[in-house]
Amino acid sequence: MRTLIEYVLTSADGVIEDPVGMGVGRYQDDAYLRDGLGLLTACDAILFGRATYEAFADLYDGRSDHKPMWADRLTAIPKYVFSSTLMHADWNNTVIVRGEGVAEVRSLKQQDGGSLLLLGHGRFGESLLREGLIDVIDLTVFPLISGTGKQFFRQGQSAELRLASVKTFSKIVKLTYFFGDVESPRSQEVDTPRSRIRL
Repeated sequence: MRTLIEYVLTSADGVIEDPVGMGVGRYQDDAYLRDGLGLLTACDAILFGRATYEAFADLYDGRSDHKPMWADRLTAIPKYVFSSTLMHADWNNTVIVRGEGVAEVRSLKQQDGGSLLLLGHGRFGESLLREGLIDVIDLTVFPLISGTGKQFFRQGQSAELRLASVKTFSKIVKLTYFFGDVESPRSQEVDTPRSRIRL
């Protein structure tokens, strides 16, 4: 079965709403962008809810000035946008999926191929998490206290996670967690500015 990885940007106080508006770009150095490109390259397709798809299409469709390191891969990779209301999707290599989202994702995971990448954590991501379809979460924490906005987890939501790895960049920490039955390495070295920690 294919692995589904969710990639989430969050402030230090857990706000995920409008990371571009919060200025996350000023914290993303070249090493972080290269790491993100590695994830994009390793995955076979991207899954979007409508709002996240429209935000990304606005930034990348026909443009190469926003995060040019990612632009070509984001344009070329197959993209599935799950929406019953989106009428057309002009961004290259995009398929609109109008069926029931959970069932469609379950079907995609059962097909042959590499990992699937879910960008953002809106209601679509919440439903996939609730149904146990997300296997890995890459949580990028940037150094900002927002003080307001949508939190990563709503009240009443819970999940047990296993820490797989920690990567530190000049201004960002990326935490990778496993859900469910995904196997984690027995020992994982974690790079920090002054030391290496084994989990």
